[in-house]
Amino acid sequence: MFEARHSMDAPTTTPSAGSGSDGSDGGGGWFTPRTAAAPQPPTTGSGQEVTQEEHRIPEPRQAPAEQQTQQPAPPRAAETPGPMAASARPAPAHASPDAILVRRTMEEIGPVADRVTSYFYALLFVRHPELRPLFPAAMDTQRDRILKALLTAAEHIDNKDVLVAYLKNLGRGHRKYGTQPDHYPAVGECLIAALTQYATTTWNAETEAAWVRTYTTISQVMIDAAAEDELKAPAWWMAEVVSHDLRTPDVAVVTVRPDQPYPFLAGQYTTLETPWWPRIWRHYSFASAPRSDGLLSFHVKAVPAGWVSNALVHRARPGDVLRLGPPAGSMTVDHTTDSGLLCLGGGTGIAPIKALVEDVAEHGHQRSVEVFYGARTNHDLYDIDTMLRLSQSHAWLSVRPIVDQQAHLQLPDAVREYGPWNEYDAYLSGPPGMIRSSIDTLRRIGIPGSRIRHDSVEDLVAATD
Repeated sequence: MFEARHSMDAPTTTPSAGSGSDGSDGGGGWFTPRTAAAPQPPTTGSGQEVTQEEHRIPEPRQAPAEQQTQQPAPPRAAETPGPMAASARPAPAHASPDAILVRRTMEEIGPVADRVTSYFYALLFVRHPELRPLFPAAMDTQRDRILKALLTAAEHIDNKDVLVAYLKNLGRGHRKYGTQPDHYPAVGECLIAALTQYATTTWNAETEAAWVRTYTTISQVMIDAAAEDELKAPAWWMAEVVSHDLRTPDVAVVTVRPDQPYPFLAGQYTTLETPWWPRIWRHYSFASAPRSDGLLSFHVKAVPAGWVSNALVHRARPGDVLRLGPPAGSMTVDHTTDSGLLCLGGGTGIAPIKALVEDVAEHGHQRSVEVFYGARTNHDLYDIDTMLRLSQSHAWLSVRPIVDQQAHLQLPDAVREYGPWNEYDAYLSGPPGMIRSSIDTLRRIGIPGSRIRHDSVEDLVAATD
C-alpha cells in the first residue's frame, strides 16, 4: 500500500489535521484525529487476532466533496522528507511524546527490518487476501517501501508542514494502485501486529496508543488528499509512445502522448508503468518544460536487472501504451525571485535540468543559470549537443561538461572550483550518491539547505529499477 516518496516529494494541499503537536488525549495533539468529524482514537490489537471492537483501527472518514481543491506552491525539495532513517538522526529537544515513542520503535526494529516487513505482508495477505491484487506479482522491490515510508514519517513526525506535504502526495499517488479508504484499517491492524511482534523491548500500551494515533492521522491525511484529487484529476493517464530515440546502447529518450491533458511543472517527475510489468511503477523526470503539443519526454537508462528501465529502453516502440501516475516533486523554479540557478545534472539527471532551463527561457526573465553536466565518460554525455545549443541561444546560460575520467574529479568537486554561489539556488539531479555528495559540498561552501532543491533520494533509487 505504501510507496516510499520523499522527499522530498512534494505538492501540498491544505492540512487536514489540527495544528497541535503534544499528542495528548485532549484533542490538541496533531496526531489526534479531529474529534468533530472523526471517531475518537481507539487502542488497537497487540499482535494477536483482534476480537474486541474497541481494539479495531477506526474506519477512516471519507473526505467531503466540497473540499477546497486549489494547491499552494510546493515547498522546496530540500525541506521535504529526506532519505535518512529516523534512527540516523537524534530526536529534537522539542519532540512530542508520540514522536519519541514512535522513533524508539523504529530504532528497535531497524536491525530486523526485513523480517518486520515480511511478517507484515504475510499477515496482510492472509487476513485480507482481497488486497493481494493491488500489489505486483513479484514483491522484491515492494517489500521495504512501507518501512521506508514509516521511517520518513517518524523522522518528520513533529514537522507538520513537511509531513502533511509528504503524506498528501503519497495519498494522491496511491490512487493509481486502486487504493480505497476501507483498505487503510486492514493495513493498520497488520502494521500494529508486526510492530508488536518485533518491538519487544519498547512496546507497551503507551507505545501502542501512540502508534494508533499516528497511523490514524497518517491514513486520514492520505484519504483526504486522494478524495480531493479525485475531483480534478484521473487516477492515471494512458500515454502512447510516439517516438523512441536510442541515444546510446543503454539510454533512450521516450516521448509519449497522454490521452488527456497532463498538467505539470518543469523539474517535476511522474511514475510510469509498462504493459510488460503490470503494477510495477518507476519514477522518471520530465525532460522538458510543458509543451504546446502536450507531448511528454523522459530520459531512461537501462540498468542491470532493471525491469522497467530495460523494457522502456530495449522493448518499447511507437504505438505501445504506458500508464502515467500524477506529477510530483518540488524541484521547480521560483519565478518571483531573480536568484541565479546552479544546476548539477549527472547522467540522465540532465533531463529535469534541461526542463528547468527551458522554463526560465519561456518566462523571459533573464537570470544567470549555471549548468554542470557530469558523466563518467564522454560517451555518457548523450545530451550535451542539446545543452550546448541552448547555451548558444541564451547568453545567461552556461553549460560545463564534467567528465570524471578526464578531469579526475567528481561533479561536486568541480563545482567548488567555480563561484561564488552565495546568490544562487541549487538544483541537483542524478544518481543518489551524487545527490548526497553534492549536498554536502554545497553546504560546506556556504549554500544553506533551504536553497538546495532535489528530488527524493528514495525515488531516485526506485527509478534505477
